[in-house]
Amino acid sequence: MTQCAEAYGAVTKDQYRDAMATVAAAVNVVTTDGPAGRAGFTATAVCSVTDSPPTLLVCVKRDSSVGEAFRANGGLCVNTLAPEHTALSNMFGGKTPSEERFAAANWTTACTGAPVLEGALASFDCRISSVVDVGTHAVLFCEVLHIGGGAPRDALIYVGRRYDSLPACVGT
Repeated sequence: MTQCAEAYGAVTKDQYRDAMATVAAAVNVVTTDGPAGRAGFTATAVCSVTDSPPTLLVCVKRDSSVGEAFRANGGLCVNTLAPEHTALSNMFGGKTPSEERFAAANWTTACTGAPVLEGALASFDCRISSVVDVGTHAVLFCEVLHIGGGAPRDALIYVGRRYDSLPACVGT
């Protein structure tokens, strides 16, 4: 691997971020509630790990104001957003106080205690099975306990450092 760095030079943070900006990703609001309190954030760093057992991963900044609540509560819900949730995504992705974030939408409660967004494309209620710290982020490995959601419809995505929508094409 050293020879690669010598041949190409080290990858800079800006190069990495610019390249990742070309990768389209679903936009999710990830929520938790429990002894450490209710918290949530917007995430695009969410993906499937395996279907046996159903497991996904969620990345959260280690120094974020919500990271410790997720670790301490031990459960979370990944709520996949539709284009009509753009304002909600901005609220959960910014400095909006937690109580205002949650007041902006309707929620039910999952078996883990995590808030489930009414009208989400899909909601994955999960138990955090392990956490691995990598650089600036914690990677939460999450066993999916329950999945909710409605009929397929357009998805909210983030690409090119902006929101866009992906037309529903399930079953076509």
